[in-house]
Amino acid sequence: MNAKKERSRSRDKDKKKSKKREREPKETVADKRIDPKTDEKEEEKPKILESDLIPALREDVSFLAQKYNEEKRVEKDTAKEENKELNELRRRRPEVLGRSGGVYVPPHKLAQLQQEILESNQGGGVDHQKLMWELLRKSINGIINKVNITNIQYVLVELLNENILRGKGLLARAIIKAQMASPNFTHVYAALICVINTKLPEIANLIIRRVILQFQRAYKRNNKIVCMATTRMIGHLINQQVLSDFLGLQLLTLLLEKPTEDSVEIACDFMVECGQMLSELTPAGSNAIFERFKAILHEGEIDRKVQYSIEKLFAIRKTKFKDHPGVIPELDLVEEGDKITHNISLDDEINGEEMLNIFKFDPFYEKTEEEWNAIKHEILGEENILQLKTVRKPNEQQEEEEEEEEENKIEDFTERDLVNLRRTIYLVIMNSLDFEECAHKLLKMRLGEGHEDEVCNMLLECCMHERTYLTFYGLLAQRFAQLSEVYKIHFMNAFVEKYTTIHRYPTSELRNIARMFAHLLFTEAIEWRVLQVITLTQERTTSSSRIFIKILFQELAEHMGLEKLNKRLQEPEMAEFIKGLFPKDHPKNTRFSINYFTSIGLGALTEDARNYLEKLSQVLLAQAQGGEQEEEEESSSDSDSDDESSSEEEDDNEEEQKKEDSRRRGNRERERGREREKEREREREKARRRDSSSSSSRGRPSKRENERSDRRRGDDHDRRRRKRSHDRKRSPSRSASKSESRSSSKDRRRRRH
Repeated sequence: MNAKKERSRSRDKDKKKSKKREREPKETVADKRIDPKTDEKEEEKPKILESDLIPALREDVSFLAQKYNEEKRVEKDTAKEENKELNELRRRRPEVLGRSGGVYVPPHKLAQLQQEILESNQGGGVDHQKLMWELLRKSINGIINKVNITNIQYVLVELLNENILRGKGLLARAIIKAQMASPNFTHVYAALICVINTKLPEIANLIIRRVILQFQRAYKRNNKIVCMATTRMIGHLINQQVLSDFLGLQLLTLLLEKPTEDSVEIACDFMVECGQMLSELTPAGSNAIFERFKAILHEGEIDRKVQYSIEKLFAIRKTKFKDHPGVIPELDLVEEGDKITHNISLDDEINGEEMLNIFKFDPFYEKTEEEWNAIKHEILGEENILQLKTVRKPNEQQEEEEEEEEENKIEDFTERDLVNLRRTIYLVIMNSLDFEECAHKLLKMRLGEGHEDEVCNMLLECCMHERTYLTFYGLLAQRFAQLSEVYKIHFMNAFVEKYTTIHRYPTSELRNIARMFAHLLFTEAIEWRVLQVITLTQERTTSSSRIFIKILFQELAEHMGLEKLNKRLQEPEMAEFIKGLFPKDHPKNTRFSINYFTSIGLGALTEDARNYLEKLSQVLLAQAQGGEQEEEEESSSDSDSDDESSSEEEDDNEEEQKKEDSRRRGNRERERGREREKEREREREKARRRDSSSSSSRGRPSKRENERSDRRRGDDHDRRRRKRSHDRKRSPSRSASKSESRSSSKDRRRRRH
């Protein structure tokens, strides 16, 4: 047992010793090679090679650990050297790494480094060209992202100031990317391309090729969203006549050749966008496309939703694309003669030139920049270039950025602060016991300048919405109007505004408003000149305004008394203010105002108007009598000279009157005779009916009855003959009398002349 204990103790001691050795740092051959701070004596010692070591020791654990540590240290040293080189590169030119990699550099430090590169190597170095390429890319993206209908002209000038000939690939990519992100602005980007096409058609050609390539790829991949966006772009390019209509017809035939739900929907959207222009340029082609749509609709193999879209397209075509014009006036920036149309087909082999998106070193950089400056001068002119030249220092850029941030502060158009203010005022008014407490709380709020009108409006609105009028609101408004001239002016403006829009309010609200303003008037809280806005005529008033005036003046008469109110209105200062209440421009309007005030029980206020109306009537009567006397005098002066002619005229008139009397008598006698004959005929008919009824009852008529009927017929015939002869005898006398009357009238006219 003791021997076993001793063996275990010795083993534990050996294990502890081995652990201590492992913890202690051991000097290896690798340490002697790597560590530069070793003594010269140790360097003079001979190096131990692996061949010199005993093979048995190689398998020892300590030897393997030393070898592993040596390899790790060598790897760390090589990694440190590589990191040092990378850090030096990053410190020297962090901007060359671009947006894809590198360490974050603060903006001010980045601007300094860029300025150093620009000053150090101008145009010759790769770093300088890379920096200019990055700046060009950022400026093009910023310009394209901010374009819209209102600022497109300014954006065009700013865009043409950049070297878009060098960065045409960047420009094409930026426009296509922006159009894909916001398809609703496609017509704006198409107008931008149209203007660029007039100056630099090769850039527009590149954009068109890339759009067509994008459509072809999306069509093969069945990507509906990209297809919709690209077809919309193609449609607007056709509207701007940058692209030929042949491509549009070719695209439609491709989509409708084997119709599916998606392809028909895309074709419908395409026709909505550019249908007006296609119908103008190629009416036959557009008619053929619509016939194809009709055939698809009649087949009925597509979904109901797509059928509705086709029917909607036909409805739009019926209105001649009134709501979907090809080019709106704001984007019609190029004249017809300056437009350049590109003829590209879907079957052509198209090269998108994707390498233009990547930076490429230009050995003739300065020469190309000079050429672009010459082209820019031709396109823009010196004035636009001078305006857009921006050689800025870093400090100036920071100041401008701060100014832009101040200008671009978010404005709250929802008026949230105003709504909150109105809510607090309403709560204060509703929670107050009396007007003095309410006025104290509102003044304690310190609303600030510019919010006095809100207090006045809230007081009026709260008063309006009460069931009956409360003197609380009148006293509160009086307190504010007497405290400050600003509140007084706002209440006067409110009176004018409420009276002009009084027809919008119901009778209960209208009554409360009138009583509140009456309180302000008889307490002299507001001036009486606000009554100038009232014109009491039948044409200028409505039922609502008449009720308002009635309640206003009845309330004034109740509080002031009728005599005092009348005296107040009769003051010379008030004459200008009550012109509309008691108008004197026309007697009709004066009578209307008098009748109105008497009907509401305030006739005492119209004494002045009544006196004025009486005087006016007397003046008018005097003028009428004077005019009659003048006419009589004129007639008496003319009577002496016209005695002879008047006597003859009187004789003629007497003769005419006699003739007319005789004619009237004859006409009366004729009418009486006709009436008598009609009565006789009626009696005869009655007798015949009786005879016929008796004969039918008895049998055939007797001889006597037949003789009687024959006699009656003969008598009737004789009477008619006599009447005709009598009329013939009297007819020449009538014609003679007519001719005599005509001759006498002609003679009278001659005498008068």
